[in-house]
Amino acid sequence: MEKIIFHVDVNSAFLSWTAAHRVLVLGETLDLRTVPAVVAGERAERRSIILAKSIPAKKYGIQTGEPVGRALDKCPGLTVVKPDYELYVTASRQLIALLREFSPTVEQYSIDEAWVDMTGTTRLFGPPTLAAETMKNRIRDELGFTVNIGISSNKLLAKVASDFEKPDKVHTLFPNEIRGKLWPLPVRELFSVGPATERKLREIGVRTVGQLAQTDPALLRRRLYKPGEILWHFANGRASDRLLAAPEANKGYGNSMTTPWDVTAWEDARQVLLSLCETVGMRLRRDGKQAALAAVSIRTTDFCDAARQRSLASATNVTEELYRASCAVLAELWDRKTPLRQLGVRVGKVTADGAWQYSLFDPKDFVRMEKLDAAVDAIREKYGEDAIRRARFLGGGVAGSMAGGLSKERRTGVTKPVPAEIY
Repeated sequence: MEKIIFHVDVNSAFLSWTAAHRVLVLGETLDLRTVPAVVAGERAERRSIILAKSIPAKKYGIQTGEPVGRALDKCPGLTVVKPDYELYVTASRQLIALLREFSPTVEQYSIDEAWVDMTGTTRLFGPPTLAAETMKNRIRDELGFTVNIGISSNKLLAKVASDFEKPDKVHTLFPNEIRGKLWPLPVRELFSVGPATERKLREIGVRTVGQLAQTDPALLRRRLYKPGEILWHFANGRASDRLLAAPEANKGYGNSMTTPWDVTAWEDARQVLLSLCETVGMRLRRDGKQAALAAVSIRTTDFCDAARQRSLASATNVTEELYRASCAVLAELWDRKTPLRQLGVRVGKVTADGAWQYSLFDPKDFVRMEKLDAAVDAIREKYGEDAIRRARFLGGGVAGSMAGGLSKERRTGVTKPVPAEIY
């Protein structure tokens, strides 16, 4: 039996979910999807970038990921709305619940994307295209937003198909359609090809997916190493069709923060690292994990990126230990002359064994520190993250007590009530 995989992708998810909520719940007459509109953070904050845009906004050349100020230059009448992550999580859960009415095997790829294994469901829902139309229309009519659905025999081709003409469309991309539908596409349209990879491929004359598919894989391995061979298989439509109904365990944890102003002082940089380590440490402890590797990434004001990592003496989830290691890495990475606009902390080599490698020269009681962190976590879970914080953050500064990643409400579990249905 041939595998049938759907890839379901919400059209302009954050903007669509915001628009649907405003029209169907709040009773507003203006649908943001019909006017130039974007979802972004506070305009006064330089880290505010476009998270989602309407189709009319796209006609002005507005790009996802560009600064709000630049978007307003392109379209002075642009409507800018703030993101509501609680609403988005609710909408995402409703989407996944509806997809599971069609198949028990649903793999969520991101908050607004999922694969559905529809193999063997023809007698229930009809041929794949008919089933996809039924699914798409139910999402639109019952949840109030539109999706694209790509259909194929594996996850890769289904995802590529869902990126064809939008919105509210169903597309197929089976192996016998690769030459006509996939190969003419620019190579950047292939899954996992970013700007840097595209530049390297252009250097060897590869501009389309078809040219990549017909390139000698040995040449790709020399230029791009192992990823080059993987991309060659992708260009020829070869990829896994196995869906993971349950998410895999995290192999690493990380957060980053774009600072509200340029960081030039060492103490300001250390404050940002401490704030990020607080968040990362809390996530590790919540999952019962420890990490044996700490990495720090920076972005300078001229948008140059750099990163470095180091192994720890023993796996840990103690915030102070993560912070101490991160500061040591930053000291090696940053010259303290070039201003920074973004810092990130990531931990890896994650384990759940809970063992600590003691040393005769350890100056601290790590068991006591673990208990202290656990007590702080419990207070924050119950009363919010600002219920208890380190004195280092009392005077304000470049970062709050817990920075990066999710919103405060989703990190701590302290949330305001949200409608049971998006509409």
